[in-house]
Amino acid sequence: MPHALNRLPIRRRIIAFAVLIAANGWLHTGLAFSDEQPATRRFLYVALPGIRNYLEYGGHGLVVFDIDAGHKFVRRIKTGGLDENQKPRNVKGICASAATNRVHISTTHTLMTLDLQSEALLWEKSYEGGCDRMGITPDGKAIYLPSFEKDHWHVVDALSGDVLARIDPKSGAHNTICGLNGKEAYLAGLKSPLLTVADVATRSAARTAGPFGASIRPFTVNGRQSLVFVNVNELLGFEVGDLVTGKRLHRVEVAGFQTGPVKRHGCPSHGIGLTPDERELWICDAHNSRMHVFDATVMPPRQVASIEVREQPGWVTFSLDGKYAYPSTGDVIEVAGRKIIAGLTDETGTPVHSEKMVEVHWQGQRAARTGDQFGLGRVVSK
Repeated sequence: MPHALNRLPIRRRIIAFAVLIAANGWLHTGLAFSDEQPATRRFLYVALPGIRNYLEYGGHGLVVFDIDAGHKFVRRIKTGGLDENQKPRNVKGICASAATNRVHISTTHTLMTLDLQSEALLWEKSYEGGCDRMGITPDGKAIYLPSFEKDHWHVVDALSGDVLARIDPKSGAHNTICGLNGKEAYLAGLKSPLLTVADVATRSAARTAGPFGASIRPFTVNGRQSLVFVNVNELLGFEVGDLVTGKRLHRVEVAGFQTGPVKRHGCPSHGIGLTPDERELWICDAHNSRMHVFDATVMPPRQVASIEVREQPGWVTFSLDGKYAYPSTGDVIEVAGRKIIAGLTDETGTPVHSEKMVEVHWQGQRAARTGDQFGLGRVVSK
């Protein structure tokens, strides 16, 4: 305690010390908020290792960046996800819920849940067949958890981790989106050209969309859940499907660029996202280290720009306000100007790369809103 406080009577020392604690935000174990701080603050939560199990891209843990302070590093939260030798496993997915104040992270073997406020690991559980990139229902109650490229998905209680149901498309379970209306979940396997549409109310497969031109890799859907945009094997570009009729509508190839060897994922385009206003569709191009931008106000979408990034991209998502694009390379791209304005770096200055990140808004001591690891369209009115 400072010498000036030592000269005060004991009661006044206690009061002064409490004021000092509050002023420095020490009462909060996480991001130093208080209930008297109503203004919304926005943070990007990045799960690591988010490029396979490569620790050179930012190490291990859940790294937090302050969006409103130029994406400055804030802190590193300790997570689980270790193998029998205490080495980090590949992180496969991330999702969060403001309704429950929790963030969920999957690895190849386990699903774990952390409390956003205390940043404590609440539980970590393993599941038959392993885990892949999951989706969470808008109410934060259920997680649609794919096995690790096996036949099935588990429907998991997001609070307890208990299995509620099992869905078996036999498609090589891989990527999962829960629609914004809370009624449907979309299950894509990397061994099938069909997208399974699950009914959230019955926790069962309802129908399929496709077939698409090859097995489905990353995909995204619009806010009205009428269209799906998919990457498929062997295509530098994407295909468009109608989620109402189930038919494939368009196949679009990136113009002006050649395909070639890629470091990861084995397909030319692994990563696709809609801006929240659904005016643009962004596509990853690993071989050429580019993000390709398409005008999505016309159909089929029309190629309008290409942006070089610092490494081979394998994923892309967007800030909730649509101002920033976040490719897995850690570049922060201003959407309107199509310019790289920052690069994510950790507490040591190491560039951070990850395919697993989610935006969280805070008001006081609780999360107020969360984004999604997929670049979802968010226009829900006609």
